[in-house]
Amino acid sequence: MFFPTGDDKESQPATSSCRHFQFHDILSATDNFDESLVIGNGGFGKVYKGNVMVGSSYVVAAIKRLDTISNQGEAEFWAEVETLSKLRHCNLVSLIGYCNHGQEMILVYEYMSNGTLEDHLHKLGTPLSWLQRLKICIGAGRGLHYLHTGTGIESGVIHRDVKSSNILLHESWAAKISDFGLSKIGPINQPTTYVNTLIKGTFGYLDPDYYATGKLTRKSDVYAFGVVMLELLCRRRALDRSLDEEKMNLARWVQESIKEGNLKHIVDSDIRGEIAQKCLKEFVRIAERCLNINAKQRLTMAQVLVSLENVLILQEKYNNSLQPACRTLLGRMVNMLPFSSKGLNSGISSSS
Repeated sequence: MFFPTGDDKESQPATSSCRHFQFHDILSATDNFDESLVIGNGGFGKVYKGNVMVGSSYVVAAIKRLDTISNQGEAEFWAEVETLSKLRHCNLVSLIGYCNHGQEMILVYEYMSNGTLEDHLHKLGTPLSWLQRLKICIGAGRGLHYLHTGTGIESGVIHRDVKSSNILLHESWAAKISDFGLSKIGPINQPTTYVNTLIKGTFGYLDPDYYATGKLTRKSDVYAFGVVMLELLCRRRALDRSLDEEKMNLARWVQESIKEGNLKHIVDSDIRGEIAQKCLKEFVRIAERCLNINAKQRLTMAQVLVSLENVLILQEKYNNSLQPACRTLLGRMVNMLPFSSKGLNSGISSSS
């Protein structure tokens, strides 16, 4: 990992895909960091929406500025620049460039108009169908699988902070993994290989095995992904301190509910009527295997993806099987209307 000195000319990574912005470019793009342009505020600092010049045209970007009082610092900043400048995948947020100027450390990303998954699930109350949630889950899973396999880079990447606030949504609702400040690079094709590291991450998503031993593996990301799966299913926060102790931790609450035979009751009431029973059981089984207390017994992200794609196929078949019944019911209702004539009825039948 490289740790540049802070001199602009010496701080550029050896990649043509990641642009080094001058500080005056950033000031122009954000109107001198105007508060009205703030679109987010995380552990790193504030995120601004702004227009930056890329090539010969302006593009809308998310501009993340390191807060001087942030827990994250220079090491995390350069980790993110180094990691993302080597990675390109449709389910990873693209890093357009960066700027380091004195104490200023700034990351410039592609702008994701639909914000974070956390916002839609827990703050905005956005209506999300079960099929939408399933596709978001698969998209995020593909991004994480790409990281773990080392495709396109020499080593695989362990994200170390997978959570709903780090899953961003494109205007098409495609899911993209973001925030690589805590990521670690490790050898690929060695699932038992681990990195000894200081414990970092977010409670509620933190792998108990990693927390107990300090041994970070790709299976730690798998655990966190299992928690995100439950968030999508239950529309409950990973850790909600406002709830009773037995309900506070989402993963623990779901696992206890399953043991007690209360599978249906954990599902978000907005989508209970949409999920095929077979799909629900399979989805929960996958999440349970991601959350196995024994890290070695957890699925790999490749296995998770294959299983989730099968769940999607089952759900789409279930949805399609309902449609003919709906059309038949509509036809019967139209035939019962007192004003329907033969001509009118045949017209409606042919278009239904």
